[in-house]
Amino acid sequence: MRRDWLTRNLVILTLVSLTQDAASELLYPLLPLFVTGVLAAPPVVLGLVEGSAEAAAGISKYVAGRWSDGRARRPFVTAGYGLAALGKVLVAAAFAWPIVLLGRVVDRLGKGVRSAPRDALIAASVPREHYGRAFGFHRTGDTLGAVVGPLIALAGLSLLNGNVRAVMWWAVIPALLSTLLTFLVVEKRSQRGADEVPDAPTVVQPALPKSPLPPEFWRVTLILVGIAVVNFPDALLLLRVSELGFTTTQVVLAYVVYNLVYTLGSYPAGAWSDRLPRPLVYGVGLLAFAAAYAGLGLVGHSGWVFVLLAVYGVFPAFTDGVGKAWISSLVTDEHRGRAQGVFQSLTNGAVFVAGLWAGLTWTLGPGAGVVPLLVSGVLGLVAGLVLVIGRHRVTGAVVPLA
Repeated sequence: MRRDWLTRNLVILTLVSLTQDAASELLYPLLPLFVTGVLAAPPVVLGLVEGSAEAAAGISKYVAGRWSDGRARRPFVTAGYGLAALGKVLVAAAFAWPIVLLGRVVDRLGKGVRSAPRDALIAASVPREHYGRAFGFHRTGDTLGAVVGPLIALAGLSLLNGNVRAVMWWAVIPALLSTLLTFLVVEKRSQRGADEVPDAPTVVQPALPKSPLPPEFWRVTLILVGIAVVNFPDALLLLRVSELGFTTTQVVLAYVVYNLVYTLGSYPAGAWSDRLPRPLVYGVGLLAFAAAYAGLGLVGHSGWVFVLLAVYGVFPAFTDGVGKAWISSLVTDEHRGRAQGVFQSLTNGAVFVAGLWAGLTWTLGPGAGVVPLLVSGVLGLVAGLVLVIGRHRVTGAVVPLA
């Protein structure tokens, strides 16, 4: 089997994402316990923090994606991972929840600055017919870090007698390593377009009257963004697990199970999306989402929680990389950064809305967290069935090579 899709930049960027995600996911499962426990903030603050962080990522994704189409993309990637490291320092040092909010916003600003340029670099480094495989490989490496990170957190909690804040400081080390690895990325000028002129006048080119993003792109983007409105931040899911009576260690282990399934499923799902209709693959992920959300809303303190978190891992495995490959296939090479920026920024805005409405509902009283879980589960089921059954009506077109 040919491996022309397994390029140097794809491997390096996958390692970069792996180390950064190890840092993020070392910290992330501890965040609900830190905010609502150590800092004694109500659940709505958790929704506000994560929703605001996603909104910040969304805005910066749009700006960075658009700008990076006319400039070198690697500096955006390096700056983004550097900001993420700074954000983790702020969170670990926080003595009040507004500082956690600031840290998470800085962290996610970094994600926004790097994501669209990085995904454009990945698409530029592999043949178009292997987009699904390449993004699936990248997501596998990224989520492998999400398995390693929580395991490091568990080891830290054991060694440091449950000191959550001290363990959170450990996240800074892999975050800095990921920033250093970005300097190994090699960006060829051909990846930014043969007719590109690097002088200042080129800055006005993206503002041409004719939109470079085709109607098919907007149709798919609006569908996927609409779905994201019911996908609230995972921190609230972990809060639900904690509310069911599970210990800190058990909450982190449940998160490891979720990320392990996410890791194992990402590459196969990406490869399948190169051969099957992408709406079909994406729709299967949404059905897993619906089952997991509804199940977590109905289940009590039992081993079923771990099963449901495993089912939930199928959702990002079948939608994250597949969605990026789907979007990349709908635009021409020179507008990949803009397309990814628009798509990812709108998606993050939708997650911000989801975090707010779910967090507010959570504060209505004991057990109120069941309501957003069930509502999202039902709506996710409807959306999944629409994509699976009506997949031929949802565009999966591929822009022909020039």
